[in-house]
Amino acid sequence: MSTLVLAVPSKGRLQENAESFFARAGLSLVKPRGAREYRGAIAGLSGVEVAYLSAADISAQLSQGAVHLGVTGEDQVRDLIADADKRVVFIDQLGFGEANVVVAVPQAWIDVRSMADLDDVATAFRATHDRKMRVATKYVNLTRAFFAQHGIIDYRIMESLGATEGAPAAGTAELIVDITTTGATLVANGLKILEDGVMLRSQANLIAAKGASWGAPERETARLILDRIAAQRRARAYREVRTRSPAIDDVVLAEAKARFGVAAPFGGPTSSGMLTLHCPPGEVHALASFLREKGAESVTVADIDYVFARENPLYAKLEAGLA
Repeated sequence: MSTLVLAVPSKGRLQENAESFFARAGLSLVKPRGAREYRGAIAGLSGVEVAYLSAADISAQLSQGAVHLGVTGEDQVRDLIADADKRVVFIDQLGFGEANVVVAVPQAWIDVRSMADLDDVATAFRATHDRKMRVATKYVNLTRAFFAQHGIIDYRIMESLGATEGAPAAGTAELIVDITTTGATLVANGLKILEDGVMLRSQANLIAAKGASWGAPERETARLILDRIAAQRRARAYREVRTRSPAIDDVVLAEAKARFGVAAPFGGPTSSGMLTLHCPPGEVHALASFLREKGAESVTVADIDYVFARENPLYAKLEAGLA
């Protein structure tokens, strides 16, 4: 039987977030042979093998087509896979693991605020010190591409294996390219982010490998997985609002749609005055007040677990990327 391989992070907060993400979509990741096992499955869904790997290994496996789908940061993929968009399909941003890859210089460099300023400093540094300015980073390929976009050539990369933000203070580099969430660690180490120095706004993504074996069984399994994820994503965008009032007619419904961005998935009011609406969460209270002003005695609001639709935009993105 053909098996679709889904790679997810093997430890830490990323693993927890990935498992929670799939669980919300009704796709519980399980390890039948024990918590320490590095292979798993999706409960109730045959034809899937879950591989627990490091972030770097997930990117490598996607690049080689050894897994079909993977959950990892966009920063990892774009740094480790040359021409990433030709090798993988970025299907969905997952809303966790958010961080920025940035260029940071010492705060003492008062006159250096932009990449153009950095270019000037790099040229002057080489003329003064007879060597190129050193950039400490784990993101070698991203750094080279970003510096090339800004025409900076007078630098050399020092590959960082430890705490990159400490390199300038230790004297092993003049500046750094690193990942940050709040920037607090950079500030604590006497560094500042250049105004136009955000190279990539990254977060965890669901990514497909173009080079994997995508036969009909693997595509069907992917369709089932992505259908559930898309349904849960649609559900997050709405709350279900129910009411009953003979006074609420199509004119009132049209006004509600215009003012509050609601949808009526099952049509207008029934003969008994029953009405079910899907409303953006931020508009729920205003909509409830509006409906009561129009004659509703009570309004019930509930969370929605899934909204399945005929169209599956995530699977359509996968199909388009594999074509």
